[in-house]
Amino acid sequence: MIKRIKEMPSADVIRALYPMEEELQEVKKQRDSMIKDVFTGVSDKFIVIIGPCSADNEDAVLDYIYRLAKIQDKVADKLILIPRIYTNKPRTTGEGYKGMLHQPDPEKAPDMLSGLLSIRKMHVRSIRETHLTAADEMLYPANWQYMEDILSYVAIGARSVENQQHRLTVSGMEVPVGMKNPTSGDLSVMINSVVAGQGSHNFIYTGWEVETDGNPLCHTILRGAVDKYGKSMSNYHYEDLMRVIELYETHNLKNPACIVDANHSNSGKKWEQQPRIVKEVLHSRHLSPEIHKLVKGVMIESYLEDGRQEIGEECYGKSITDACLGWDKSEHLLYEIAERV
Repeated sequence: MIKRIKEMPSADVIRALYPMEEELQEVKKQRDSMIKDVFTGVSDKFIVIIGPCSADNEDAVLDYIYRLAKIQDKVADKLILIPRIYTNKPRTTGEGYKGMLHQPDPEKAPDMLSGLLSIRKMHVRSIRETHLTAADEMLYPANWQYMEDILSYVAIGARSVENQQHRLTVSGMEVPVGMKNPTSGDLSVMINSVVAGQGSHNFIYTGWEVETDGNPLCHTILRGAVDKYGKSMSNYHYEDLMRVIELYETHNLKNPACIVDANHSNSGKKWEQQPRIVKEVLHSRHLSPEIHKLVKGVMIESYLEDGRQEIGEECYGKSITDACLGWDKSEHLLYEIAERV
C-alpha cells in the first residue's frame, strides 16, 4: 500500500519561493555556454566535476564552493570547475541516507517538501555567492521541473541508466547529461542510453503528454563496474577509452564525449586513489589524439576533510556517504590538472 503524506507543490510555486534573479540567470547562461562549447568541441578547456559525494550540510558545502571559486579564477584559461551539489543519492538496497532531498537534516526523519526547499535554496545561494553553477544527479526524473533553471550539468547514475523514464527525460534537457555505465560494466547499455537521450520522444511527464527534441549534449561517464563476485573492476584505462571511441563510431551520435569518474568502482571506493587515476587519464589523453578529443573531463569526490564519518559524528565538512578526498589534496590536484591538460 502507498500512503499519501502530503501533496508536493508545483514547480512554479517552488521556484517563486527561491527564484533565480535576472543576474543569476545571466551567470547560468554564460556558464552553460562555456560548458556546452567543451562538449561540442569549440573549446579545448577541461571540465572537472568535483565536490562532496552528498551535499549534507549547506554551510559546509558553501564553504567548499567558496574555495573552489577562488581556484576557478586562477585556472580559468585551462579548466571549468563544476561543483558537485548532489542532493539525492541512490542506495543499492534502499537503506541509508538518501540525500538532502529526503532529509534536510540527516539526523531527523525524512521530509521531502522541506528537502526540496532546502536544496533549491542551497543551489541558488551557491550561484549568487560564488557564480559557480553546479551538477546534481537525477535520481527522480520528476524533480527536473524544480531544478531545470539552476543546474548546468546532470548525471544519471549506474542504477538509473537503463530506466526508460530517465532516458526520455534526458532527451528534453538542454544541459550536458552524463550517462554512467551500469554497475555490471556493460558499455553497450551506456551507449544505448546516450542514443535514447539524443533522440526525440513522446511520453508522459508530470501528468502531461510531452514531446522532446533530443539532447545533443548527452554523453558517457565511465565509473567502473562490479563483477559477479562483488569485486570492483576499473574502466578508465587507455584500452577502455579506445573501446568507448569504437562504440561511438558504430552509432550516429552527436558530440562524442566521455567523463571519467575517478571514484566509485574505478577506485574500488579507495578515495585516496583518485589523484592517481586522474593522472593516468590525462596521460592517456596525451598519448592519443582520439582520446584527447573524447575525454572532456573527470569527476572527483572531494570535501573539506579526508574520508567519511557516520551520521551523528558531526565532523564539519566530512562525508557521511562515500569517502572523499580532503581539501588540501583536492586543491593540489586541481592545480596539477591545470598544468597537465
